[in-house]
Amino acid sequence: MNKKYLFLALLMLLLATGLLILPERHNFQQMKAENLMWEVVQPTRYVTVDQVAMMIIDGDPTLELVDVRPINDFATFSLKNAINIPFDSLLNPNYQGYLGIEDMNVVFYSNDDIRADQSWVIARRMGYHNLYVMKGGLNSWIECIIKPLKPDETASLNEFEDYEFRKGASIYFTGAKLESSDKKSSVNVVRRKKGSAVAGGC
Repeated sequence: MNKKYLFLALLMLLLATGLLILPERHNFQQMKAENLMWEVVQPTRYVTVDQVAMMIIDGDPTLELVDVRPINDFATFSLKNAINIPFDSLLNPNYQGYLGIEDMNVVFYSNDDIRADQSWVIARRMGYHNLYVMKGGLNSWIECIIKPLKPDETASLNEFEDYEFRKGASIYFTGAKLESSDKKSSVNVVRRKKGSAVAGGC
């Protein structure tokens, strides 16, 4: 056997062994820019704070809440079972395993929509699926879920149903007692019908 062929065979074997011990590398199938631009303008990428509250209350196993705020903000306050991936660490390989889990719906949130929207765009560009943004972020969460305002007397039936759900959700998340003159009254979390696209905030 020719010594050159033997040397090449050993070199190939050595290279193949080296590939086995290299750290795992994700090869992302990046999304085309024109497709991404189309998805950016679709309202279906948003979920409302009401939808998120219901998923948390129901213990939805497909929900993965990703708080993209800085670590200190996350430590001060976060939603139940959320994980913290600060926006500036989103491309860190240590965090990317949280984004590609099959059958999970990743919902990004921040104080408002800006960082969550940016996180959605980056993750979607990297080829991840089932990504959403909590519309209005924690500002909307506090306004609608934690401190819901009673609608005017002229409000629609839907607005009163939303308010009843939010009162119940507020009690669920804060543990607050219901303030009422009627000691027998209670607030139940009422299941809402699934909506399609998100029109706006609360």
